[in-house]
Amino acid sequence: MKKWNRIMRHVVPNTVIALVFVVLAVVTFGASRSVFAFAKQSDTPYYKGNAARGEVALMINVYWGTEYLAPMLQTLEEYGAKCTFFVGGSWADDHNAELLEIAQRGHEIGNHGYFHKDHKQLSYQANKEEIAATNSLVRALIGKDMDLFAPPSGSFGQTTLSVAKELGMRVIMWSKDTIDWRDKDADLVYSRATKNVEAGDMILMHPTAHTAQALPKILAYYKEKGLRAVCVTQILSETTI
Repeated sequence: MKKWNRIMRHVVPNTVIALVFVVLAVVTFGASRSVFAFAKQSDTPYYKGNAARGEVALMINVYWGTEYLAPMLQTLEEYGAKCTFFVGGSWADDHNAELLEIAQRGHEIGNHGYFHKDHKQLSYQANKEEIAATNSLVRALIGKDMDLFAPPSGSFGQTTLSVAKELGMRVIMWSKDTIDWRDKDADLVYSRATKNVEAGDMILMHPTAHTAQALPKILAYYKEKGLRAVCVTQILSETTI
């Protein structure tokens, strides 16, 4: 409840808190019509992108590890790489400056739910609240809308897909998982991010000490193989360049 009240302070005046879900719906639907009219919603999640573009996408899920974001951002800049940071709403609420810096550096911001819940187990309304609340908070903080949703722990069901489609969002999974949250080993992170990598791959990672350590080597490997590291929206584009 304390966290929820903090969301209200960001999104709507206290005098209209009772109307919050109406506001969330207006913000979200308006964004999907005006900003993301090009997006193709789907009843199935995305695991890979366009293989014809010579690109890979790094997906960095953020609920913790804030102290490792700065070195990772610096590495991304040094290699001219862009990626998508899927942020948790509760994290974004506590780390406004870090969220803004990620966006200002030209990286994409995606939705990772508000409280890192198991979306497969959530009701339709609970799925909607987790996603829409994060959408509205991020928009209020950095003035940007999101149309990508990465379910926490990769857990989703048909209800999640239906809610995402209603909100004009695409559900994003991955083709390669570094499992860096479990195995604290830079060499393993590097191996999992590069082994048999091919254009169109979407690689999942988190802000950890060993991931930050492995990232320069990972990006150097992609460059050597002629693969550009881009954000998820770009790799999902059907346009070949």
